[in-house]
Amino acid sequence: MKEYTPTLKKKYKEIMGEMREEFKYTTCMQTPRIEKVVVSMGVGEAIQNKKLLDSSVKELGLITGQRPVKTKARKSISNFKLREGMEIGAKVTLHGYHMWEFLDRLMNVALPRVKDFRGVNPDAFDGHGNYSLGITEQIVFPEIDYDKIERISGLNVAIVTSAKTDEEARNLLKKLGMPFRR
Repeated sequence: MKEYTPTLKKKYKEIMGEMREEFKYTTCMQTPRIEKVVVSMGVGEAIQNKKLLDSSVKELGLITGQRPVKTKARKSISNFKLREGMEIGAKVTLHGYHMWEFLDRLMNVALPRVKDFRGVNPDAFDGHGNYSLGITEQIVFPEIDYDKIERISGLNVAIVTSAKTDEEARNLLKKLGMPFRR
C-alpha cells in the first residue's frame, strides 16, 4: 500500500530543483525547507472568563488537527490584573504531515476567504528567513462552525524555514503558492 503524500509536499519536491539552479546551491541539502509551523492564539479575556480559553483551545485544535498547549503568563502586570502563571493563550507546533496539510489549507482555502483580501504582506520576514502572519478572524477556516463560537478571535501563524536570508524564504513561499501582495 502506498503512503499518502500531501499535495504541497509534492509541489515542494518539484520546486527544489528550480531553487537549486536559481540560487546555485551545490547540494540539495542547502535548499531551504519549511521546518515547522507554530499557530498561536492569545486570549486576554481569559483572565475574567476561563470558558473563553477552553473554547479557543478547542477551536485551535479543530483548525490544526492537533491538541494545543495552554500558554501561561511569564510575568505579572498589575494594570491588566494578570498574575505570573495564569493561562492566557494556546499554541500548536506542527511538523511533517500536519504542517504540510495546514499550510495547504491556509494558502488555498482560508486566506482567500478573508474579507477584502489583497494578499499577505511580503515584508513580514524576521531577517533569518522566518515568516509571521496574523489572521484577524478564526472563522475563515472551514472547520469552524460559525454558530458554535463564543467570540471571534485572531491567531498568529509563524512559518519557520531553514533559509539563511529573507529573499530565499520569500522565493520558497512564493513558489509554494503563498499569495503575497504585489
